Amino acid sequence: MTNSNGVVPNGQPAPQQPTTVYQPPSQGSRRGGKAGRPKKPFWKKWWFWLIVVVAVAAIATSAGGSGDDTSSTNVATGTSQSQSAQSGDSKTSDGAAAQKSKQPSVPTEYTSALRQADTYANTMHMSKQGVYDQLTSEYGGQFSKEAAQYAIDNVKADWNANALAKAKTYQEDMAMSPEAIRDQLTSESGERFTADEANYAIEHLND
Repeated sequence: MTNSNGVVPNGQPAPQQPTTVYQPPSQGSRRGGKAGRPKKPFWKKWWFWLIVVVAVAAIATSAGGSGDDTSSTNVATGTSQSQSAQSGDSKTSDGAAAQKSKQPSVPTEYTSALRQADTYANTMHMSKQGVYDQLTSEYGGQFSKEAAQYAIDNVKADWNANALAKAKTYQEDMAMSPEAIRDQLTSESGERFTADEANYAIEHLND
């Protein structure tokens, strides 16, 4: 035992107790003995960017192929439509030409007779028979009977209106009576209107 002065009773100093100093464990010791460094985020890893590059390349290739297919389809469709339109125009043109070729050609004499008949009927207000006689007369048109008949069949005229126009001329310019006008309208040496056409003219003479 020691006294209060740290001296052993036999006169020798008491032995000193070893002092233990506490040292905190290093970071490597707390992490299993390995020297610890902060881990890099995954987007800073080289393999992450490799995956990104491959994915972008795959998407670009797919989009380019799809665009080419669409363009090819559009070109093919446009070509087909153009060919169809040209075919339709060709058929229409061929059909019109065939229809025209089927129509019989009208002789020039017939068309000339028709033009004269239109003048006699709608400008001079002649009767149908009077127009025919004028077309075939040696002092008139001198057309053949066939050409004159074609003109009479195809001319557009209102024969009743023509009879009325002639009747008004006789009444106003020559002061003729209705019965005298009727005779002049139907006479063989006069206007040669039909009886029905002359009656229409007399009935509407004062309209």
